[in-house]
Amino acid sequence: MNFVEKRPVLPPDSSRNAAIAFERVKDEMAALHADELVRINVDIPRAVATALGALPALIALRPTIVKTLPTFPLEAIDKLETYALAAYYAHIVSLSGDEADNEYAALVEEATALRRTLLVAAEALAHRGLLDSSAVARIRSGQGHLDLAGDLVALADSFRDAWPAVGTKTAITRAEVDRAASLASLLMAAIGARSSKKREPSIVKDQRRRAYTLLARAYDECRRAVSYLRWSHGDAGTIVPAFAGPRSKRKKRSASAQPPSRPAAHRGCQRNRAWLRFLATERPETTNSAPLRALECSLSTESGRVRALECSDRP
Repeated sequence: MNFVEKRPVLPPDSSRNAAIAFERVKDEMAALHADELVRINVDIPRAVATALGALPALIALRPTIVKTLPTFPLEAIDKLETYALAAYYAHIVSLSGDEADNEYAALVEEATALRRTLLVAAEALAHRGLLDSSAVARIRSGQGHLDLAGDLVALADSFRDAWPAVGTKTAITRAEVDRAASLASLLMAAIGARSSKKREPSIVKDQRRRAYTLLARAYDECRRAVSYLRWSHGDAGTIVPAFAGPRSKRKKRSASAQPPSRPAAHRGCQRNRAWLRFLATERPETTNSAPLRALECSLSTESGRVRALECSDRP
């Protein structure tokens, strides 16, 4: 099955699609009980990009899902883009001024670099007659951040439409093409969110969590369906990858700050004791065998040595 079919992307002439998406799901957000809310333990922009990137495959699989899984909630696919944009909108609105500016700047920087890369490749392909040269020229003339988003949409569409012919003739990867479409959606959502009125921090934080809950629940439903349908193929994780965790702020630690590690012998004892507990539970008839009694004796001796080492290391 082909999972690289064209996905509908946001029109380049509107930056309010995310705000509209947010308004559309407000009633669903309000209907969520407090105990239904999902804890946000992912990076929301990356989660949104992941969901948008998986959408072409889900649309391609939709007829099979309808046929094979008649009780599947189809709104999980049909409203996934709306949920994703609403979640991103709520995320941007919830950020402080500096955080929002930094995230927006990083988004524009990545979008600008990717536009440049795709445009260079598109111009080379247009020169060889593999892409429409006039369409590529129009992309070159774009200016401003809204045009930047529109250019990414146009480039993604151009490459997707011609991919069977150009896929083996360019250094551009399919992942870069799909990322361009996702970035365009995120950039237009961010432009719309930046122009919105500021709300109370407690309200926007709650709305952020509720909007993300709708996205997470819909995407989980999609992942379960794809896992069932593609189990024997082993590619479900590629088609609908899991959301990535939050970006970690790594700080280098000095050697003196590293926590002392336990001796390797201690770790070996722990593994062996776990094995003995498993045997005692699952295979009780083996626990009185001579080899296992010998192992228990050696573990007792080794544990004493480890404790002695740990005591000697203490100040």
